[in-house]
Amino acid sequence: MVSSSTGPLAGVKILDLSTVVLGPYATQLLGDMGADVVKVENGAGDIMRQAGPSPVPGMGAIYMGCNRNKRAVLLDLKTSDGVEAMQRLVRQSDVFFTNVRMDGLRRLGLGYDEVKKLREEIIYVHCSGYGAGGVHEGKPAYDDLIQAGSGVADLFHVRDGGPPRYMPALMADKVSGLHAAYAAIAGLFAKQRTGQGQFIEAPMLESFTAFNLVENLYGHTFVPPLTQMAYTRSSSINRMPYPTKDGYISIIPYSDAQWITFFELGGRPEIMTTDPRFSTYAARTANIGALYQVVGEVAATKTTDDWLKLLGKADIPAARCATLQEVLDDEHLRGSGFIHERQHPAGFPYIAMQHPVKFSETPAVIRREPPLLGEHTVEVLRELGFSNADAKRIAAAARKPGGRTGA
Repeated sequence: MVSSSTGPLAGVKILDLSTVVLGPYATQLLGDMGADVVKVENGAGDIMRQAGPSPVPGMGAIYMGCNRNKRAVLLDLKTSDGVEAMQRLVRQSDVFFTNVRMDGLRRLGLGYDEVKKLREEIIYVHCSGYGAGGVHEGKPAYDDLIQAGSGVADLFHVRDGGPPRYMPALMADKVSGLHAAYAAIAGLFAKQRTGQGQFIEAPMLESFTAFNLVENLYGHTFVPPLTQMAYTRSSSINRMPYPTKDGYISIIPYSDAQWITFFELGGRPEIMTTDPRFSTYAARTANIGALYQVVGEVAATKTTDDWLKLLGKADIPAARCATLQEVLDDEHLRGSGFIHERQHPAGFPYIAMQHPVKFSETPAVIRREPPLLGEHTVEVLRELGFSNADAKRIAAAARKPGGRTGA
């Protein structure tokens, strides 16, 4: 059921020409925060509609995870009707958001200069693979390529000496999507102050590399380098959830007092009183691998529940290492309403997550379930001034094989 927008972006209109994960994740966040997001697809739809299991055609699992709070429109930009509808959408939008390659956008007449002629103050957010001016400008990019090119894959080699590996998640897509989402909001804020629109490039490689090197530039922060790259604590081979007698646990003592208490609870008080490798923060950082190894030895002496009780009383941060399945049943995430079940109008229940950030006065809510392919085409076209008959005709034409909005 659609409720009125209560989020901080209520009243903002976003024209969304993005597919796969990066762009849809970003625009979903904007939709959660109240923006009216119109997702334009071609006749085949976003490829993620087909990714993973689906209870009904075109509603794949990954698509469901990043396309709520949007209205779905099908247009064929090879037709004059499709071009006219797109131009009307541009004129009524505050943000033009896309991850289509720029050459393809220009061929469609949707480069920044063309769009700006239709709406002078448009905020044009282009999620490219690689930043303009570099040798890879204009090349396609995917999560694996960016994990490799940003050095993130190499962190696995740095940690354990084995081959580079990809993180088992679409980290580059989602991190880059976060950068693109805040960039769109910043562009809107600047327009509110100045009245001017602008072109915003949000490149994947630069976004994910910046994310990676915050801590992992490390000794190479300085010229000449003072030590190696990769933060010693986070890249230690011994940094892991520790085995207990019956499971795994994350234990993070931080202050000197917490470390002393932890080893006392574990029956090894001499570690902090007699071993100079661990007596100060600087010493622990320099010897982090050895410290984590000792923590692992101590953790194995008790059950997970025993540790959680002891560490909770001592105010030492700790958490049970949950399986993916256990996350779905987590008492905190369920109790707060963050993870919950919903009923899709297409006739199937599904698990959803609320927007993670809470606004006291302008709450982000789920107003719309992920849309079916072309679900709102007629509705949106009528809002753009097309007659009911023309809207239905354009919608039907866009569903014919060969209809495209991509490049």
